Amino acid sequence: MQNTIKVERAIKNITQDELAKQIGVSRQTINSIEKGRYVPSTILALKMAKIFEKTVNEIFKLEDTD
Repeated sequence: MQNTIKVERAIKNITQDELAKQIGVSRQTINSIEKGRYVPSTILALKMAKIFEKTVNEIFKLEDTD
């Protein structure tokens, strides 16, 4: 699964730590999601979408291998 979290954070000028605090997870969790090592729960994906004012589908995209 691909995601645009790093880009969205840059647009909003939000650090990994700030995003983590806003959605109630650790900075390491945000880092793992950004690098594709961890697939977020539906709740986390929806929380991020709300913060970035985008739909979940605009942030997360399935790859051919998914």
